[in-house]
Amino acid sequence: MKRREFITLLGGAVATWTLAARAQQSPMPVIGFLNGQSAQAFASQVAAFSRGLNEAGYVEGQNVAMEYRWAEGRLDRLPPLAADLVRRQVAVIAATGGNNSALVAMQATSTIPIVFTSSDNAVERGLVASINRPGGNVTGVSWFDAELGPKRLGLLHELVPNATIVALLINPNNPESVRQPAELEDAARAIGLQLVVLTAATAGDIDTAFTAMVQNRVGALLVGSDPFFANWREQIIALAAQHAIPTIYGDAGREVALAGGLMIYGNSLADAYRRAGIHTGRILKGAKPSELPVDQATKFELYINLKTAKSLGLTVPPGLLIAADEVIE
Repeated sequence: MKRREFITLLGGAVATWTLAARAQQSPMPVIGFLNGQSAQAFASQVAAFSRGLNEAGYVEGQNVAMEYRWAEGRLDRLPPLAADLVRRQVAVIAATGGNNSALVAMQATSTIPIVFTSSDNAVERGLVASINRPGGNVTGVSWFDAELGPKRLGLLHELVPNATIVALLINPNNPESVRQPAELEDAARAIGLQLVVLTAATAGDIDTAFTAMVQNRVGALLVGSDPFFANWREQIIALAAQHAIPTIYGDAGREVALAGGLMIYGNSLADAYRRAGIHTGRILKGAKPSELPVDQATKFELYINLKTAKSLGLTVPPGLLIAADEVIE
């Protein structure tokens, strides 16, 4: 055999062996990222989730793939989106942006691992059997947000002490919001405030709620923690500025302060979603959701936008400035 023919034959054999080896390799695992809101509203949380995956040893496009499914605020779209991820046989479903995503994913599959993010009691909401031993195919990251309502009210009162009527804006379609008014009414009464509870489940409802605030001479506003409000934060910020209503937001993150939100206090969503990414990586490595305890996110953040405060004629007390994680100027 001539040397050139031998080299050609050898090259063909190597190519065949390489293709065979690649065929025998396990395919890249796919994570299904399910969320009831929009990609734009949750961009920072997605970035935090990716950081958590990186910490666990996974990099999107290198050794893991992502399939994103966004309901764009239409929760009725979640079931078909979840069903599509199940048909694609993803390795894990990251059910994010509230309990609705997790509950829908649980209805869609009892075998594919699910990692949720929830600001409610995961046991009471029926997501897991217990925090330490979740059972089934579900685990995740949770934090208790409703208990932070009185703290937010206190911060708002400290910033706007002359306001006697305070509004609470909640989403009536979110079960996590049900107990917020009762807890806040007691806290408001204790410091001599009148609480007006308003609801909004659509963009039009938000406009209507602000009209009601003006009619009721509301002096300050507390926006309930809800993925829906995160999705419509620009509208809320604009209306709060238009009607000169000092507003505190919950679980909305630094982005709301940068966009003009006056004050934000709540759990660090960046920390919570990073933890969810780590949890997802653990499952990809073989951990069983039933034995992987629900992670408890306990990091809190306070942001204040000084420019917005000045536009409202407010002077931020030194104590609040010192307590803030970041002051936006």
